[in-house]
Amino acid sequence: MILRARTVLPISGPAIPDGAIAVRWGRIASVGRWAEVRSSGNGRCVDLGDVILLPGLINAHCHLDYTQMAGQFPPPRSFTDWLKLIMTTKAGWSVSEFTESWLDGAQMLVRTGTTTVGDIEAFPELLPEVWTGTPLRVISFLEMLGITNRRQPGSILQDTLDKMKSLPRGRCEAALSPHAPYSTLPELLRLTAKAARRQRRLVCSHVAESALEFSMFAHGAGDMFEWLRRSGRDMSDCGLGSPVQHLERCGLLGSNLLAAHVNYLAPKDVALLQRRGVSVVHCPRSHFYFRHGLFPLKRLLRAGVNICLGTDSLASVCKRRNQAVELNLFDEMRVLSNSAPFLPPRKILEMATRNGARALGKPGKLGELRQGAFADWIALPVSRGSSDVYETVLQHTGPLIAAMIGGRWTIAPAGVSKGLGGQAGQSANRLASLR
Repeated sequence: MILRARTVLPISGPAIPDGAIAVRWGRIASVGRWAEVRSSGNGRCVDLGDVILLPGLINAHCHLDYTQMAGQFPPPRSFTDWLKLIMTTKAGWSVSEFTESWLDGAQMLVRTGTTTVGDIEAFPELLPEVWTGTPLRVISFLEMLGITNRRQPGSILQDTLDKMKSLPRGRCEAALSPHAPYSTLPELLRLTAKAARRQRRLVCSHVAESALEFSMFAHGAGDMFEWLRRSGRDMSDCGLGSPVQHLERCGLLGSNLLAAHVNYLAPKDVALLQRRGVSVVHCPRSHFYFRHGLFPLKRLLRAGVNICLGTDSLASVCKRRNQAVELNLFDEMRVLSNSAPFLPPRKILEMATRNGARALGKPGKLGELRQGAFADWIALPVSRGSSDVYETVLQHTGPLIAAMIGGRWTIAPAGVSKGLGGQAGQSANRLASLR
């Protein structure tokens, strides 16, 4: 198939006016001007019209399980107050409620332009069934905790590895997620680091998310320190340095680590993250919800740290009365643009595409339009008066014109049958059966 667009935006190169991509066997066969692509290959031609065709967005940090918690928690007085609220809420939910919430979140992402998501999976029993209910590429980071249940770190990790072995690998895959330094023990972090290196697995952890977490590790003090000490957590790993330095001592820092949030850093932390090749996932709306201090964006950028974007969960997004909120990376990009006006729209879009691909171990395969990459793309409407294509993308609201994942329609343009490729219809039918 050859797809023509008013503008093709490869991300890895300049915008192409009157551009086209050729798709073959789920991958991009060629990218260029319409006349060049059409003359170089055969296939059905689909003219998408006045659209910008760009890579599908990559949501590097999400909690699909919590989608239907949107609006349940007003911004908390402290981070630990929010943790207690969400723990209580989770305890009252059934597996079917989490399934429904997960699937609703996945639908939101497809509808709003995400084609790949790094999702923290708190309930591995949902897998692999929910994977079949969405056309998304999903990397499910299986969450591991080890404070309240008193289980041994080795047992926690082994159960998670066993679950991963039982899951099929293909469009969706599993990875490891020791939840956070404060909610796990050092031994679990050390064992996870060794297993991930041995098996070449990705790891995601919430790192330095709150000032309370920073105070707990750097100073051995604060509300989080006292709360966890009363809960029986061994606090001997506290007072020795920042959360980032704690992960370094445990051997977890590396190019396979996605460090989510990273809002509070000691002076030497940025250089450490850069040296170890860690990717940082910034979640702008969640950052605003918790009223965190200024995100260390400039320091991370100057050091060359790979920064990508995530939505976090809708349980940590501000929601006004009668307002609908969605898992939507366009919303995240706009919040980031408003908080960092010095950042060009092109850089912000790279964070939501190519940088996310690098963080998830798929450079050159996702997040850009190039020969050999997966045919994961979206098409946005564009008015004739638009001049800056990157700014136009950043300001996009509303429905997509079209989208594909793996060369199959997830949103088919007017006049084109979804049966061409078929996966979208199959996923919709499977989703209905899961509900």
